Amino acid sequence: MVIRTNQASVVAQRGALMADLVVAMAILTVAALPLAFAFDQETRLCRARYNEAVAMEIVDGEMEILAAGEWRAFAQGEQPYPVQAASASNLPPGRFTLRVHGENYRLEWKPNKKGMGRPVVRERKAP
Repeated sequence: MVIRTNQASVVAQRGALMADLVVAMAILTVAALPLAFAFDQETRLCRARYNEAVAMEIVDGEMEILAAGEWRAFAQGEQPYPVQAASASNLPPGRFTLRVHGENYRLEWKPNKKGMGRPVVRERKAP
């Protein structure tokens, strides 16, 4: 027994299959592309919050040292503040600054680039 197929029918079936494939790929692209951008944005936000948390821990620790009387060793005005914490290596490029004004002192970490986290500031008045 020999089965004969109509050549026009086979071509039509291939064309319909190709059209289905193109439509499926378009639907997948429309659905997956926004998800990819959302994941990227969430990753950046998580990294920025992580940077803020690390900076907050460092600033809080340094403020305890300053509150113990170390702030008197610094001159009046704003100056860079050296940080010895090993966790500072996890931070993006930024700077720690100490501002002493009378008996008020303020320690701040500020990232160099926008989007790397918000500045972390702690301020205290000497007792």
